[in-house]
Amino acid sequence: MENTTLLIPPSLEGSLKFGWEKMKQYFLPLLLVVLVIAVANAPVDSIKNTTKDMEMTADKVILQVVSAAYWLLLLPVFEYSADLMFVQATRNQKLDFKDLLAGFHNYLNVVLAHLLTAALVGIALVALIIPGIIVACRLAFVSYLVMDKKLDPIAAVETSWKLTKGHAWKIFGLAMTSILIFFLGLLCFIVGIFPALIWIKASFAALYEAVLMEQDEALV
Repeated sequence: MENTTLLIPPSLEGSLKFGWEKMKQYFLPLLLVVLVIAVANAPVDSIKNTTKDMEMTADKVILQVVSAAYWLLLLPVFEYSADLMFVQATRNQKLDFKDLLAGFHNYLNVVLAHLLTAALVGIALVALIIPGIIVACRLAFVSYLVMDKKLDPIAAVETSWKLTKGHAWKIFGLAMTSILIFFLGLLCFIVGIFPALIWIKASFAALYEAVLMEQDEALV
């Protein structure tokens, strides 16, 4: 792997720098990945906009049920598959677009992990905002672990919690920086949002890889 020194030790600056390099190196393949994710998210956004101002009718209830089912049963497959491809880019592995459907090969674990993560973060947010943010940061690696390490939902949650110990502030900082990058992308005539998304997702994948490498070095 090239430039592995950028990954060790895990850091906000190193993740952003490495993510930027991977964005430049794999721009067209990763652009296609984020475009697929954008298309996959379109039905949920469309239903939300359609039902936002509707009165509570049978049609609105049906649309909301369809949206919830899609969000739970299909959308995670594409998002988890995209996360796997960003990890592959971080490792300089050849990107195969068949992997955009890789989540279907691990479908049950993907859906259950998505549901479990959302439930844990949601429960923590209901309790208090800060615990919700902490839980979200500590579970940031669940999708990578399900796809990369083939862990089941419980093992992925537990492993993410262990891996992110001592790194929650880095994850939170990267999330806050990602919001800024996203809005800067919007300001660049909207089309800048796609490079922004590539950079964000590549940076999170880089941080995940950095934490794995740090753990491997600690075991040597």
